[in-house]
Amino acid sequence: MSELAPGSQTVLDERPDLRDSDDHERYSHYVPKHKLAKAMVTGTPIVALCGKVWVPSRNPEKFPVCPQCKEIWESMKPGRPEE
Repeated sequence: MSELAPGSQTVLDERPDLRDSDDHERYSHYVPKHKLAKAMVTGTPIVALCGKVWVPSRNPEKFPVCPQCKEIWESMKPGRPEE
């Protein structure tokens, strides 16, 4: 068993884990383009049409489209501006 040197301390990392836990469940999600670009540059979370919240960091072309996002997108009326 090891001991800490006098004057040293243990630091607990309490940052939230924003990684996807299920690699097989990854999808490309629908979000407004301008919000996606900002989120990728700033590293801030973004919300998809289906409600998924995540920090985008991967190429969306490598994953299938989220079925829920696609269904919502197709049900929207044409010509509605992005929020």
